[in-house]
Amino acid sequence: MIPLPLKSTLIEEKKNLVHLEVDGLYPGYGTTIGNTLRRVLMSSLQGAAVTKVKIKGVQHEFSTIPGVLEDVISIIMNIKQMRFKLHTDEPQKAILSVKGEKKAKGSDFKVSSQMELINKDCHIATLTSKKSEIEMELTVEKGIGYEMVEQRKEQKKLEIGVIPIDAIFSPVKRISFRVENMRVKDRTDFERLFLDIETDGTVEPKEVFLNATEILIDHFSSIKNSLQGEEKKEKEEKKDKKTDKKEERKEEKEDSSKKQISDLNISQRTVSVLGNGNIKTIAGILRKSEDDLMALEGMGEKGLKEIKKALKKLGLELKA
Repeated sequence: MIPLPLKSTLIEEKKNLVHLEVDGLYPGYGTTIGNTLRRVLMSSLQGAAVTKVKIKGVQHEFSTIPGVLEDVISIIMNIKQMRFKLHTDEPQKAILSVKGEKKAKGSDFKVSSQMELINKDCHIATLTSKKSEIEMELTVEKGIGYEMVEQRKEQKKLEIGVIPIDAIFSPVKRISFRVENMRVKDRTDFERLFLDIETDGTVEPKEVFLNATEILIDHFSSIKNSLQGEEKKEKEEKKDKKTDKKEERKEEKEDSSKKQISDLNISQRTVSVLGNGNIKTIAGILRKSEDDLMALEGMGEKGLKEIKKALKKLGLELKA
């Protein structure tokens, strides 16, 4: 049996960064587990992101806003950097209304009590004159991994002026790993896995690591239980079939035993010998042993052999 890892250690934990170490991995498992965790961490964790933006006076993303240094595409790129934490499953709105010569930041948005903006110093746009103004409404939603605009069903139903944007829901900003050899007893080819996980601040890196392992455990458990369930079902079906066949054979024997001796494929002479011995049915024959039948007047070896052969065809045999 392949040995399990010796231990997992939290080497260092900062605000949004954690360094983890997994010791005693069987040769080859360092890269296997590292790659698997990396894929899950980057693609399968839930987070919140801006999915739609509506800017006053703007019809599409290839526009410019008078008195604003950045074009709309640049503003949208800045909006994508905003990291939200939602305390509800319902979509939430963030409102920005800024006038005058200044730099608009995340902290200028008004948000509901159901969400919070983590990076409030995030740059949004630069207003270049005292007459400059910008108003916008963001829609923030929960999701998993990375979602392109084309994946959303409601895209065609959006009102004019609402610009859908690709959403980066994953709370993980960076994940890297490396593997080195280590000694376990007499072997020096076991592996030690180092993991560096950095999040966007909406969730602790240790928590996302635990979530990723739970996702993998749930998937493997589902696969295992599904296959075991199929095997159990097949065994039960085979058992039921065997039981049914036994019942059928039992019923066949019972039905056969009720038949008259004339229904047996035996000679008329043997039928007469049995009749003279007051044996009228197959059940009557089954109550007799070979010695009992041989004791009947007129019964010989040939007649006994004939009876046994006929009974065998019906799955029956004489009394021991």
